[in-house]
Amino acid sequence: MDEILRYPHTAPAPAPAETREAHGWHLPSLSLPKIKFPEFTQRRSPLDVAVFLTVALSVATAGIASHVYCPAYQVSVDGVDLGVVSSYKSVERAVERVEARAGSILGREYTLEQNVEFEFQLAQKDELMAVSSVETYLFDQIGEVMKTSVLTVNGKMLGAADDHEALTAMLDSIKAPYVTANTVSAEFVEPVVVTREYTATTALREIAVMREALTANSMERVDYSVQPGETFSGIAKSHGMTMDELQLLNPGIDINNLMVGQTLTLSQAVPFLSVKTVDNVTYDGPVAYGVEEVPDDSIYQGYSKVLIPGVEGWATYNADVTSLNGVEQIRVINSTEVHVQPTTQVVAVGTKPRPKTMATGQFQWPLYGRINSSYGSRYIFGSYSFHTGLDIAGSYGAPIAAADGGRVTFAGTGSGSYWSYGNYVVIDHENGLQTIYAHCSSLNVRTGERVYKGQIIGKVGATGRATGNHCHFQVKLNGETVNPYNYLP
Repeated sequence: MDEILRYPHTAPAPAPAETREAHGWHLPSLSLPKIKFPEFTQRRSPLDVAVFLTVALSVATAGIASHVYCPAYQVSVDGVDLGVVSSYKSVERAVERVEARAGSILGREYTLEQNVEFEFQLAQKDELMAVSSVETYLFDQIGEVMKTSVLTVNGKMLGAADDHEALTAMLDSIKAPYVTANTVSAEFVEPVVVTREYTATTALREIAVMREALTANSMERVDYSVQPGETFSGIAKSHGMTMDELQLLNPGIDINNLMVGQTLTLSQAVPFLSVKTVDNVTYDGPVAYGVEEVPDDSIYQGYSKVLIPGVEGWATYNADVTSLNGVEQIRVINSTEVHVQPTTQVVAVGTKPRPKTMATGQFQWPLYGRINSSYGSRYIFGSYSFHTGLDIAGSYGAPIAAADGGRVTFAGTGSGSYWSYGNYVVIDHENGLQTIYAHCSSLNVRTGERVYKGQIIGKVGATGRATGNHCHFQVKLNGETVNPYNYLP
């Protein structure tokens, strides 16, 4: 600290009334030496002239000194000199700010235990220190609060660490598995911020502990809407769950009677932090060929025939690929260098009017009613079995319509392995699909007859092995039973 000038030979004056005993503040006063000036009317001797010149010089010097020196206070904390400030009240306010801020961090009222003292003196103006330096020093003396690197994720503080570099290195290590030589950027989807700030020492965490928390998956419940063709067992499997686990989350759900659009509660793993990367990649790949359609009145409407097969080309691409946790989400092609041009495919498109009994390729529901039993595993008649279709409830005698046009390949009473079907109809739609309508009370068509979409082919009943009036609707693709939901609107 630079030299501090004091007035010599001064007796301390009474201390100022405003002191803060809690911090041991002592404010000694300063009295100036008295100087007597001779009267100008007296006769001046050489000595008088000397005295006059000395006093005049002192006054002039004092005027100059006032621009260089000022009243000040030496601040010490527990005997440690911090520096000189212009006002002890500013330090008093700094102490209050420190206590308030510490209390806010610790969540309780806090009082500094340090002893803060002042000593009045004259100091050069350029020696004065900022009160903020005192405030920082006091804060650093609080054992329960320290300045550390604080990790905040999605607005929530996860922990603090002394080693700033180790903390940032840990965050980089989480991104590392998704970073390649082609990676342009890698960032967390959730807001992740590391700041240097004062916080409670209880917030300190081991780097390894914070990393474990950031990389762990949490199981969260989500709503799922049942899609056409889905079964309870299929939904459970596709989401990594057992049927028992799915049933536990959905008490009261009839696993054999799911409805399209029905909401199920699922459990799925959600990562605490997700990493989004953008890679710039260059690669070779095919060039899709175009398709040219040519009208043909010899082909029925809805059908087509390839006249000239298309051939893919070959090119070098440059693209920006955006991925989430290593799974590609978006691919944006920046440039394409074609090496081999593709060959356009020419297709004859039918314009010939279709006969009414020809399949449209789009099914309609044979009747509308509650689904008593869905496609898939079910428990019935005292045992588990695989149900090959949909049981659509209906009143006795309600009409059953053909799901699409085609030719009736069977219309009669089931026998052999089909005895349980009772009265049933099979329609070949001549496009690889067949439909079966079982348990009819009566039939309206005969074998070999052609039917159109929506035509009434039978009536609802409970013939064969049935628990009540309904239509068992079954779909086959190239002879193999498939889920009817995949073909119904």
